[in-house]
Amino acid sequence: MYLYEIRGILNAEVIAGKSGMDREVDFAFGADLMSDVLAFVNERTVLLTGLTNPQVVRTAEMMDLTAIIYVRGKRPDAASLELAEENGITVMCTPYTLYTTSGMLFSAGLKGIDELGVVG
Repeated sequence: MYLYEIRGILNAEVIAGKSGMDREVDFAFGADLMSDVLAFVNERTVLLTGLTNPQVVRTAEMMDLTAIIYVRGKRPDAASLELAEENGITVMCTPYTLYTTSGMLFSAGLKGIDELGVVG
């Protein structure tokens, strides 16, 4: 699924990395614990989170994630957005909760990841 499709599904605002909207992702992963992201996530994944500290962007950079979507209307600070831009990470925010966001993407055909591997 392309990031521009995700933006439409989630009624999301792109707040960094607008030039990367034509990139494709294969999976979504929702977490507020970055240790879970480090343990389970692969590249070509979009991270769904409500955690807005700079560690989220650092983790996305380390794991070579395509995009971060902040849920519940949350927005990271300017330093985090600058870091995302520097690393080519697309950042969006959506008004929906993590649960609803995950369900919307899953219903649209985007696969999830769990501790046993890929689901869906």
